[in-house]
Amino acid sequence: MNARTLYPAERGNLRLSFEYFPPKNDEMETQLLQTVQDLSVFAPAFVTVTYGAGGSTKARSLTTVKRMIGEMGLENTAAHLTCVGASQAEVDAVIDEYVACGVRHFVALRGDPQGGIGSAYQPFPGGYENAAALVKALRRRGDFEISVSAYPEKHPESPDVAADIDMLKRKVDNGATRAITQFFFDNNDFERYLERVRRAAIQIPIVPGILPINSLTQVQKFAGLCGSKIPEAIISRLAHLEDRPAERFKEATHIAAEQMVDLARRGVRDFHVYTMNRSPLVTAVCDLVGYARATEAAQERVVALRTRTVATA
Repeated sequence: MNARTLYPAERGNLRLSFEYFPPKNDEMETQLLQTVQDLSVFAPAFVTVTYGAGGSTKARSLTTVKRMIGEMGLENTAAHLTCVGASQAEVDAVIDEYVACGVRHFVALRGDPQGGIGSAYQPFPGGYENAAALVKALRRRGDFEISVSAYPEKHPESPDVAADIDMLKRKVDNGATRAITQFFFDNNDFERYLERVRRAAIQIPIVPGILPINSLTQVQKFAGLCGSKIPEAIISRLAHLEDRPAERFKEATHIAAEQMVDLARRGVRDFHVYTMNRSPLVTAVCDLVGYARATEAAQERVVALRTRTVATA
């Protein structure tokens, strides 16, 4: 499939959002800030910053969000929030900290079990028992935009897709305004899931999560943990290129762009891209799909802002 088969008008109607994770050290912070600025030329509708289970990245997440809103001018930054390993009062205090620095959009998640993926989930004593309860708490506290998770291939802990959709319905009933999916690679899975969601009278936007494959080995590991599958056709396109980085990069660019173009042909207009805090592959994908870049003057402002931001890091 050729990504250029999208007409300019169709490409102009596609919206992007990006996910980032908080850096663990100064070097990773510099890389993150550069990535955020590189990708800002595509004018994302919003960006998100992840939050570790039980608040394990609380300080780093909060610092990253503050910088992105206060120093980089990204007022559309959304903060991830989980309810694992924390009391309601502790979660509420985190919400207050985010609101104080300008956050008006949350991504409300249950979070992984404290014992790690694969272990049994147990609600924290006195905490919010699941994402639906967290959404309800957020809605009580303000008129926030609230995104939640969705799973086209089923959450690994769910008995079936019907249970996932039931949970999504509870989150929507409690005030969720958007769902962002776990990454997937088979668009038929997404289309079947979306049909079931709409039959359940869930009408909020369901935004597909797109993961460009920087490393096939790494993504295979991620997929194994979250219950996603990578089609053999994709594996065969990349596996023999592990020691040929330039060719692997080009092939990975086409794989992600083809997936987005096919989804756009099926009526999808919003895409959430998991950046892994790296810009080159994401930039190449967005260019191949045909996303418009900011004007030259706007790009000059981006460079100037990046210079100031890195200088103060």
